[in-house]
Amino acid sequence: MTCSLLGSSRWPLPRSRSKTCSMQFPITRRLPSPVARCGGDGFGETHAVSTSMWKACWDSKPPSGTSRPWRRSSRSISIEELGLIGWLDNLRERMAVAASAPFAHAEYPLAHTLDYRGDPGLFGPDSVTWRVVGSPISLFGGIRGLLVQAAHPEVVAGVEDHSRYRQDPLGRLSRTSNYVVATSFGAVPEVEKAVDVVRRRHVTITGTSHRQIPYTADDPELSAWVHNSLTAGFLVCHQTFSGEPLTVDEADAFVSEQTRVGALLDSDPMPTTADDLLQWVREYPDVGTAPGMEDAVAFLRRPPLDPLPRFVYRFIFAAVAATVPPRLRDVLGIRRVPGAILVGKAIAVLLRWVLGSSPTWKLACLRIDAPLPEGRVFKQPMLVDVPETLDR
Repeated sequence: MTCSLLGSSRWPLPRSRSKTCSMQFPITRRLPSPVARCGGDGFGETHAVSTSMWKACWDSKPPSGTSRPWRRSSRSISIEELGLIGWLDNLRERMAVAASAPFAHAEYPLAHTLDYRGDPGLFGPDSVTWRVVGSPISLFGGIRGLLVQAAHPEVVAGVEDHSRYRQDPLGRLSRTSNYVVATSFGAVPEVEKAVDVVRRRHVTITGTSHRQIPYTADDPELSAWVHNSLTAGFLVCHQTFSGEPLTVDEADAFVSEQTRVGALLDSDPMPTTADDLLQWVREYPDVGTAPGMEDAVAFLRRPPLDPLPRFVYRFIFAAVAATVPPRLRDVLGIRRVPGAILVGKAIAVLLRWVLGSSPTWKLACLRIDAPLPEGRVFKQPMLVDVPETLDR
């Protein structure tokens, strides 16, 4: 008698009085229809296929005149029957929840965006901003932006003196993410609301740094450092990790588009081309170490995440740190890990499979009745109820 798995291999087994044999391998759940009758000459009584077992049955009776084990027939098992597709989907969904959870600690800023039908916001479906911020690689860019911002002593002083990121780290991270989401994809009233919240908060952020330099969050140059660092973060990480680098003209368009956001907070100066922006951040003279900078970097290096996302995040941070200019890495006390960018590119591929494009990008398209972008896969559910007549 012989057994074969997927009809591809053969193992001689000792003779047995049993007419059938089976091999079972646990995978996950059972399929809705667990038993399929198998006809045929001596094929066996039943052939059960589910996502919790594989069974194959063969007739153990050899042909007349030979004692050699003989396989009479076998049934190939499809990937769908094995449950591999369902298993991968389940894995992807669990990973998506884990990846999104750190940004779910504040109210979603576009909860009522469908009330503003036809409003494209600051950018619109043809903008480069929607492509860049709508990519899962924007996570890399946000981390890089926050990391580079910590190289400015007065920015760090403002965070140390006025931020609650130690008491509510994920809430702080979520609010920063929501500001980017609202200004990038929101209708104009939603953009104005997000900017108004930041302006009212900035009024209270004043003080003096360890260099005895007075600071205020409303200072146009401080605002420019924060804005330009974040824009450069999105740009550099998209070019490095997305697998779809922008052309020179597209990169310039992205930087120019982002000045609309900076202008709402009176940021000045704001370069309008990619080369000028990267040079401005790279050569900015007013950087240095400061009390609290190490804590800020340590928070970005090891945020309070669950075990699985924390493990993956370690490699994301190393990849992001490797893209920071050497001068700023020296100020921040971080180093370039060999091979970090290559690992980051592999993780970026995984993120695209897990998350797909931003569901907020899709929601913004539905708000203005624009076609969904070609070649983009939206795997995550939208965070608002969308009428069936509108969804697609």
